Amino acid sequence: MTTPGIADRGLRLIPFHGLRYDPERVGSLAAVTSPPYDVVVRPDGVDYLESADPHNIVRLILPQADTPAARNEQAARTMRHWLAEGVLSADPEPALYVYEQRKPGVLQRGVIGALALTTADDGIVLPHEDVMPHVVTDRAGLMRATSANLEPLLLTYRGGDPATGAAAVIERTAQREPLLSTVTEDGFRHSLWAITDPADLAAVTADLGHRQALIADGHHRWATYLRLQQEHPSPTAWDFGLVLLVDTARYPLQVRAIHRMLRRLPKPQAMAALGGSFRIRPVEGPLPLALEVLTDASERGNAFLLAGDGTFHLVTDPDPGLIERTVRHDRPEAWRRLDATVLHAALLDDLWRIPDEPEHISYIHDAAATVEMAERHGGTAVLLHPVREDVVRDLARQGVTMPRKSTSFGPKPATGLVLRSLD
Repeated sequence: MTTPGIADRGLRLIPFHGLRYDPERVGSLAAVTSPPYDVVVRPDGVDYLESADPHNIVRLILPQADTPAARNEQAARTMRHWLAEGVLSADPEPALYVYEQRKPGVLQRGVIGALALTTADDGIVLPHEDVMPHVVTDRAGLMRATSANLEPLLLTYRGGDPATGAAAVIERTAQREPLLSTVTEDGFRHSLWAITDPADLAAVTADLGHRQALIADGHHRWATYLRLQQEHPSPTAWDFGLVLLVDTARYPLQVRAIHRMLRRLPKPQAMAALGGSFRIRPVEGPLPLALEVLTDASERGNAFLLAGDGTFHLVTDPDPGLIERTVRHDRPEAWRRLDATVLHAALLDDLWRIPDEPEHISYIHDAAATVEMAERHGGTAVLLHPVREDVVRDLARQGVTMPRKSTSFGPKPATGLVLRSLD
C-alpha cells in the first residue's frame, strides 16, 4: 500500500482493527463518550461522566485512585474486563475510519488511522507547543498499563485536489450509511465510517505520503507515543499512534485560547504585583462582554483579562523594559510577541513568581469554567485571546515551539468512538 520511499518524505497512515463499543452493551454511544482527558472541565468533572454510563470512557482515560500506579492498574483492569465481557470489541477487518462532526454551522471531516511516528527533526509531523514532562510520564504509565491508544490526537494537513486522493475517498465514504452515529450533549452529531477497500486505502496512503501535518491537539500524547516507542525495539505496534487527520484546506479548524487558573494567588495580590509594569483598567461584565473587550485589546498588542473576585480587569501595554529583560531573544519576533510568551516570562516567572506546576496552575479550555474555579478557590483567572492558525503554522515550520498550552484547536474528536489496541 505504500510506495517505497514515500514514508520517508511524508505521512504514513495505516489501517488498524478499531476497538469500538458494542451498542447492545451500553446505554447509548453518546453516554460512553468523553471530551479529551485534558478538557474535562465540569465542576463535577469525572463524576458527571462516570454517572452518565458505567462504561463511560473516562474510566479508562481518567481512572480515579490515590496513586498513579493504582490509577493505571485500575484502568488496565477495567480494560481487560470490558474486552472479556464484549463491551469493547475489535472490528474484523483493519480499516481507516472517516470521522465526521456536525452541528448547525459546523462541519468537520477527517480520517482516523495509525500514523507512523516521527520526530520534529524529520519535519513530517510538526509540534507547535512545549510539553510538561510530568504529563507525559502520566500518560505513558496509562498507555503502558492498558496497552492501547485510548484517544486520537488531532492533526491538520493541507490537502490537494479535492476530487482525488484522500479528499475524494473521505467525501465518497461519508455518503454511505455510517458504522455509528450519535449526538452528544454539546449538540454535535458524530458519525464514523470504515474504509476497507484496498484501492481506497492505497489512494489515501499515496496522497498523505506527500503531506506534512501540524499537531493541533495532543502534544503530550504525541510525546508519549515517542517515549513508548523508544521502550519497544522496532518493529512493533508502538511505532504508530492513533490520530485524526483533518485537511484544513477543506475544513478549517477553530482556534481558541487555553486559560490559566492560579490556585494560590488571589486576584487583588496578582494586580498589586503588576505595579507599573502594565496598564490595568476595570472592565464591565458579564463575562461575554468582558471577553469582547479582551478581543479588541488583543488586536493592538498583548492583553489579558483577570477575574476571580467577581470583577474583571484588563491588563495591557507591558513595559518595554520588562519585556526586554524577561523574554528570551533567541526566538523570532512573532514568538516574542505572543501573549503566552509574555504571560509566562514576564508575569508568571518574573512578577508573580509562580512555578509551572499543577498545584499552582490549572490549564482550562473554557473561559467560564476558569472564572468559576478561580472564584471557588480564591485564586486568579487569567483569560487569553486565541492565536491565529497561520502564526502557529509559520512558527512550527521554523521549528519553533510555543509556550505550553498556548492554543486549543477544535472541534476536538470525541473520546470513546474508536480505540486502538497495541497487543
